Amino acid sequence: MNPLLAPDPLPLFDQVTPADVGPAAEHLLAAGNAALEAVTAADFPPDWNQIARVLDVATENLGRAWGAVSHLNSVADTPALRAAYNASLPKVTEFWTRLGADEQLYAKYKAIDPATLDAEQRQALKNALRDFILGGAELVGAARERFAAIQERQAELSQKFSENALDATDKFSYFASLDEVAGIPADVLQAAHSAALAEQRDGYKLSLKMPCYLPVMQFAEDSKLRRSMYRAYVTRASEQAPEDLRQFDNTTLIQEILALRQEESRLLGFLNFGELSLAPKMADSPHKVVDFLRDLAHRARPFAQQDLADLRTFAREQLGMPDPQPWDLPFVSEKLKEARFAFSEQEVKSYFPLPKVLAGLFKIVETLFEVVIRPDHAPVWHPGVQFYRIERLANGTPHEGRTGVLVGQFYLDPGARSGKRGGAWMDDVRSRWLRPDTNQLQTPVAHLVCNFAEGLVHAGVQKPALLTHDDVITLFHEFGHGLQHMLTQVNERQVSGISGVEWDAVELPSQFMENFCWEWDVLRHMTAHADTGAPLPRMLFDRMLAARNFQSGMQTLRQIEFSLFDMLLHTDHDPAGDVMQLLRQVRDEVAVVQPPQWSRTAHTFSHIFAGGYAAGYYCYKWAEVLSADAYAAFEESAGDEGQPNLQTGRKYRQAILETGGSRPAMESFKEFRGREPRLDALLRHQGMEATAPQGGG
Repeated sequence: MNPLLAPDPLPLFDQVTPADVGPAAEHLLAAGNAALEAVTAADFPPDWNQIARVLDVATENLGRAWGAVSHLNSVADTPALRAAYNASLPKVTEFWTRLGADEQLYAKYKAIDPATLDAEQRQALKNALRDFILGGAELVGAARERFAAIQERQAELSQKFSENALDATDKFSYFASLDEVAGIPADVLQAAHSAALAEQRDGYKLSLKMPCYLPVMQFAEDSKLRRSMYRAYVTRASEQAPEDLRQFDNTTLIQEILALRQEESRLLGFLNFGELSLAPKMADSPHKVVDFLRDLAHRARPFAQQDLADLRTFAREQLGMPDPQPWDLPFVSEKLKEARFAFSEQEVKSYFPLPKVLAGLFKIVETLFEVVIRPDHAPVWHPGVQFYRIERLANGTPHEGRTGVLVGQFYLDPGARSGKRGGAWMDDVRSRWLRPDTNQLQTPVAHLVCNFAEGLVHAGVQKPALLTHDDVITLFHEFGHGLQHMLTQVNERQVSGISGVEWDAVELPSQFMENFCWEWDVLRHMTAHADTGAPLPRMLFDRMLAARNFQSGMQTLRQIEFSLFDMLLHTDHDPAGDVMQLLRQVRDEVAVVQPPQWSRTAHTFSHIFAGGYAAGYYCYKWAEVLSADAYAAFEESAGDEGQPNLQTGRKYRQAILETGGSRPAMESFKEFRGREPRLDALLRHQGMEATAPQGGG
């Protein structure tokens, strides 16, 4: 049997082959079409549950199987799988586009009496009617046909953009000599030397994968090496890349994607794609978003200017660098942090082996949210992938020997490797759903994906991966997304977990979890020195804490630069124009560090060109206001020694995590906090409260 069609509750990742993709897609698309035809028949009643029993079951089967294929395409890419994925992608895209614009199905939903529905179903129906309009259901004739063609072409272009970014990263390498690698951490050098030996080469094979690239930029003493790596990184997938890599240039793809988005927006009656993107979000208008970003930039700019002045002074006086360039700044920054706070990222990294970090993460989650996390079993796509289950105990405190009620499960794929898309993300395998076909409760399952450096091999033994503190924060961030998906108590899949949550609020739980990485009572339980097993010393933690807001002004402006560029790109920009000209204008307005003219960071900006954040990258900063204010409730209710208040944890779980998208995010926030969010907590957390007036965010 085709493993993508097997009735198993979890995907058979270890059995799926490229040859399975096409036949499975054809079978499931046929079933989906038959279900659509059935529910749109004249004699089929406009009843929510009956439509779900036929259509939603069929489309969920398609979504889960295609989701498994898409996931494998992201984490285990091969030429054969890529070809199979791309062959079926237009057909799958066409089906979803047609489903979302079907006039007869739209009419069925409009005819449903909201009085016959519960609160969750009413919210799901409200969202569905909105999405039909945004999906082109009210278009007719040539406009409808053109809208469908746009959706299919955009899917192709986004996939190609992502492939180019991955290939441009994977296919670059630089073989460095011993003289060039002075200062680079030993574990990075060992991995690079092993990579060179695997290709029967001398020296050290350096790559643009983050576990290699970032330490090189932070620690390599050779400025020429840093410049070479920097140039390769910021010119990926562009016309500025080395000639043998220009086949991955994303320039024309960017222009076509922007033109199609503009055309799509006009077809739907919006002035621009920014307006279309915000239709299902919290923010009222692109103008409001731009005002929010510029206000935050104004508040952060004095701090960013001071950050840069400190770097330049230190570089000149301590490092003999009178004019540090952009490729020098990460190196100068690391040296300044070491001098100012008496610790380095490499020193800290030794205390964060992945198994110990996971144990600490699980402990705080279990304590705050009254669950227990246990290892579980499932087919996986790589030996390094782990699988877990989350249970809630009906009576009393979680205990190792007791079995609870299954709440959710998750895969954890922590390691960076060839063929795996960069970055970190959470995605759903399936959603919580009181299934209409069986009347059984389906529990949610999530993917948690990161790109950490693999542990080194010593004497034939694989050592645990060591995480930087930034890696730890990334892990907590993605787990926050997973918690909202897995702890939901909503039974309607369209609004359970992260489904139906406004995109500019979906980062609230993830950014909220990051705060615990700065709490001593949490951190001390997740550290053990790689060699001695000793926990992180309190003195070292205090130095880390003192450095928490190191260069927060520059980091804030960097995020605002991306966010403002994204929103203006989708509102004021002519798609036929040069995106780099707009990016330079944004940098002139908000940035304190100007990259070289040949920098092309937009060409790998996958969040907005291939990742669903188009005219939505501002969501990270927007949601930071929500998450910082939410965490302030824990600070206000903490015990004498800073222990989190369990009642506050329960209230947060019930008001935010369990409700998912079953109501507007602002209602959930106000139920938890008792008021609308304020900006002051974010500015305080980032050390910029000196210029912060009271007021809403």
